[in-house]
Amino acid sequence: MEKVELLWSSEIAAIRRLVVGPLSNNVFIITCRQSDESVLIDAANEAELLLEAASTFKVKKVVTTHGHWDHIGAVEEFRAAQIPVMVGEGDKSMLSSYDETIVDQDLIRCGSLRIRAHHTPGHTPGSTCFSLLSTPLLFTGDTLFPGGPGNTTFEGGDFTTIITSLEKLYAKFDDETIFWPGHGDSSTIGTERPHLAEWIERGW
Repeated sequence: MEKVELLWSSEIAAIRRLVVGPLSNNVFIITCRQSDESVLIDAANEAELLLEAASTFKVKKVVTTHGHWDHIGAVEEFRAAQIPVMVGEGDKSMLSSYDETIVDQDLIRCGSLRIRAHHTPGHTPGSTCFSLLSTPLLFTGDTLFPGGPGNTTFEGGDFTTIITSLEKLYAKFDDETIFWPGHGDSSTIGTERPHLAEWIERGW
């Protein structure tokens, strides 16, 4: 399918990406190899394209990393298509509608796959990262990027809080963990971990 990139594959899961919208948002589709069912991370933009992908890859639900406009632009279209949308409890007021809220350590099921939610406030109050259990993969939204944390100057953002969230992620995940942010390319926890003190000193 056009614009769909296969990022990672194993016996249990396939990870695909679409880049959409004016801010080049990453949209990820996590597919269970056993059931062929999928979860989509961030119904960001270009609803028609994303719904075509959702049909192709049997998307059963949408999980949302946070409630900023560029990450939720296709939420209403997904809900209209009877695909439920989940969002972090702290960001639910940022969406015009949703189906379920997510709290820290929630376990989201997709066929035989399990996706763990990690509440990581700082970019927004309800920012949430998602790890795919039994793989080295983590999806960080706008909480962690190669080279630093996400922007904390927007309403609801807080730099001290996002640093605490990064410390939480660093404590939980090993250096080999591959993370994919809400925009741009991947990195590993091991690559970024040594730079935390630099980010704290520079203040962004």
